[in-house]
Amino acid sequence: MKLPLPHQLLERKIRSDFDKNIRGKFFRGLEFAEPEGDPGWFGPGSAVWHVHSHTPALIFGLQCAAFIERFDPSIFWMGSDHSRVVEHDDDGNPTGRLDLKGSGIRLAHSVAFFIGTAYGSTATAERVAETVRAMHHTIKGVRPDGLPYDADDPEWLRWNYATVVWGIATGHELYHPTPLRNIDRYYGEFVRVGHALGGTDLPSTKAETLDCLRSYLPRLALTHGAAMFTGPNLQNNPDVPQEAKFFDWAIRDSMPDWAAQMLGYQPPHPVERAARRAATWAALNGTHLAMDPLPEFQQACRRVADGTMVDHTEPSYVLGSDPIRSRETVEYMV
Repeated sequence: MKLPLPHQLLERKIRSDFDKNIRGKFFRGLEFAEPEGDPGWFGPGSAVWHVHSHTPALIFGLQCAAFIERFDPSIFWMGSDHSRVVEHDDDGNPTGRLDLKGSGIRLAHSVAFFIGTAYGSTATAERVAETVRAMHHTIKGVRPDGLPYDADDPEWLRWNYATVVWGIATGHELYHPTPLRNIDRYYGEFVRVGHALGGTDLPSTKAETLDCLRSYLPRLALTHGAAMFTGPNLQNNPDVPQEAKFFDWAIRDSMPDWAAQMLGYQPPHPVERAARRAATWAALNGTHLAMDPLPEFQQACRRVADGTMVDHTEPSYVLGSDPIRSRETVEYMV
């Protein structure tokens, strides 16, 4: 009997882990194969289909987005008070420690959203967007300094959108083996996702997005909690898995200049930087090769193989039109 080679075992493990931890739990009820001819929100040949088809680069970009997003103290406290990423005690109070299981669930929800909106049928894209909006509607509270926060605040929605589209696009530009020659195609297409989540006055090019992010600088700060999950603090944290520590440098290296300055980050010598980026490129693309194209992407390709027979639609959300749901109901939705 011929035994599998080590790289084949690794490939099987990566695919198995994705199936077990993400697809099996968080893709339930999402439709990618039907209805025939439905392009969804984007369709074949779109920049979004190309960018999101590289799952490891997509996940890396989401981590970049989460990193810069937390520079807004309100975002940090929203995550601390409401997110699964932070451990909570028996009374529901955040302990400040990382919840590894909760972090995995949070990441899986994000992956399901960005795969569902990219490759799902129109109904699937609308469904996952409604679910995320429903969660946002429940995130309201007060920071320790007495300032209120609200995830439906248009200013927060714009900041959140800008961090996400910048993170995904930057991860693509740095580490995709065949990056788009015109990245503004992606920025221009992806804006419809921001509109579907209730965003208004959103940037639609790379330059506009960078300007948008920088415009928030007067209200940004590095909280103690956010500082504990970067650089030497993260590297010395026993709760953080090794793979997160490996990618921490690459995430900080991706930051705009002003964000790197907030962290006191200085790029290393160009030769060392090139070597580190090469190692990150190899890790992300090696994982991508091991995973093969996602079945959801392949199903979407077959769905429109004979052309798009259903009219392309824009997200249909009208501000304020969602029903009021309890947090318990929303948790059941996801």
